Amino acid sequence: MKKVGLIMALSGSLSLFSATAVEVERYAIELPAEAQIPYHGLYASEFPRGIPTGLGSGLAFAGKQPDGSLLFYSLTDRGPNGDAPLWQDGKESTPTKIFMAPQFTPKMMQVRIAGGRAVASNAIELKDQQGNINGLPLPDELIGSTSETALSDALKPVTEQSERGLDTEGLVSDGQNGFWLCDEYGPFLIHVDAKGKILAKFGPTADKDEKTIASGLPNILKWRQPNRGFEGIARLPSGKIIAAVQSTLDIDGKTAKKASFIRLLELDPVTGATRMYAYPHDIDAYKKSADAKIGDMVALDDQRLLIIEQGKDADKKMRNLVYLMDLTNATDLTDKQLDGKEPEFASDRTALEKAGIHLVTKQLVLDLRAHGWNAEKAEGLTLVDNQTIAVASDNDFGLSVKVKNKEDDAKSPDDYSIDKNGQVYLEDKPVKTHFAIKASEGDEAKSQLWLFKLDKPLK
Repeated sequence: MKKVGLIMALSGSLSLFSATAVEVERYAIELPAEAQIPYHGLYASEFPRGIPTGLGSGLAFAGKQPDGSLLFYSLTDRGPNGDAPLWQDGKESTPTKIFMAPQFTPKMMQVRIAGGRAVASNAIELKDQQGNINGLPLPDELIGSTSETALSDALKPVTEQSERGLDTEGLVSDGQNGFWLCDEYGPFLIHVDAKGKILAKFGPTADKDEKTIASGLPNILKWRQPNRGFEGIARLPSGKIIAAVQSTLDIDGKTAKKASFIRLLELDPVTGATRMYAYPHDIDAYKKSADAKIGDMVALDDQRLLIIEQGKDADKKMRNLVYLMDLTNATDLTDKQLDGKEPEFASDRTALEKAGIHLVTKQLVLDLRAHGWNAEKAEGLTLVDNQTIAVASDNDFGLSVKVKNKEDDAKSPDDYSIDKNGQVYLEDKPVKTHFAIKASEGDEAKSQLWLFKLDKPLK
């Protein structure tokens, strides 16, 4: 369903391109019946037609078709999952996720805008030499592990971890009928053909005594926060691939909350050469630096890209901003250190500049929320033309986990723990709290695809 509006907005003082008038087209992505994931579990009454496939983790424009329709490719993440209490095993507790469909295969789908509708079709499942992959967490001993235990809807361990698991979060055309994807486990970069078969996978190269299932990228990327690996990806006209870590790195568990930048990675697929850059997130807007998140990217040319920055600010209000960033004068972070430590340990950006480390520059283009955007996550970004930006939301497969009979101010499932007998604890005290899975409603129920037409071209 399409909604169109002409929304007036004041230009921001930082912005070269911020529009004074923007035409906005709003679509809820419609899914075919076969895109409903079969589910017969404890909460089947919430999903009588199955769980809807959650698109919007990535977005790539495939062109205007002869019939006038606009064709996009979009992407799922690892599958229908939700927050869950920590798994309590004796004195040890580990993070968990509820996997509603443990054998779900991450996939791409076409999305076509025509006749006032955005309709998804033609699912392309991701596969390797062994067949369809899955979205399950990686084994604990591997680089890229999140140490998560996969639980059923009954909060029982359901499966072993998987070396073939991917949590895909972005896609872009490779210019030859295939795609480059990014993942937030490894973090990995994955090259696939038009049928979704994995041709190559790049990940942090292992140091001594480390184990990995993919290499070719700087080892430091292993310090991504769990489930915050690569979140955005773009292909430059030169053919190089740019990927953005979702948030600040947490080196030795010490830098996530204070690091003054988020890492960008550049990969030359032909030579394997890599570079890294420092993206200056709006550090003063957040309660802590770790709260800033990247949504996605798209390239304008070999030096300039649009990037979504988002997250809850210090007042817990959601922000979703599109910036134009320029790599021209940014320093390659490879092997850069300050006083023997990685740049993330620098006291502030002034210290980085004094050490000769220049960050990416950026200018505000569009405040999505000021133009009506109301979904929490803006995770797909692409260009229809040099005046029209397309943005997609991730609806998390239209489900959420609710806390029932909460204790004190413990509102999140992962504030609690649970043992093999089903006993729930809060700070080692048994409680009567329980959890329920609910189907989302309103704007969060479906993936959204919005078109923002600016009043001036970007190029």
